[in-house]
Amino acid sequence: MDSSLKQTLVNSIRNIPDYPKQGVMFRDITTLLGNARAFRRAVDELVHPYAGGKVDKIAGIEARGFIIGGAMAHQLSAGFVPIRKKGKLPHDTVRIAYSLEYGLDEMEMHRDAIIPGEKVLLVDDLIATGGTAEAAVKLLQQLGADIVAACFVIDLPELGGRKKLEALGVNVRTLIDFDGH
Repeated sequence: MDSSLKQTLVNSIRNIPDYPKQGVMFRDITTLLGNARAFRRAVDELVHPYAGGKVDKIAGIEARGFIIGGAMAHQLSAGFVPIRKKGKLPHDTVRIAYSLEYGLDEMEMHRDAIIPGEKVLLVDDLIATGGTAEAAVKLLQQLGADIVAACFVIDLPELGGRKKLEALGVNVRTLIDFDGH
């Protein structure tokens, strides 16, 4: 990826200090989403390695993964699968518990969202500790998905999420890195 695209993306992300708690620098992509040129370039860069290949589904993690994943699914002519917080999906689901900084939570997806062997890209806006993405990978694997890669706009490498997914055998694609939390 060229340096001008990286700079465009970095400049399009709002940094909010001490949110949601003291010492955390929150990387807010809503400003990137609102910038048509930056959003288009980010989506184009995320889909580029998979264009012309076989991707059956994009699985987006609630909530910003829905936005990015929906745009990616459109460009790749793939289906879209929402991975949601528990209790939000109306049909038969599979569910997994995962650790958060403050305790446990659960996420789920429809049991019939993936046909075993389908090639799936997992998408979210940011990877930090990797807990949510790891849980999503395990859900997808439980349903027999062939996970092509996990894609994120932002990586916070110091928090180790990328390494956690790579240890599970998942290829990880990110566009920009930020130091810290």
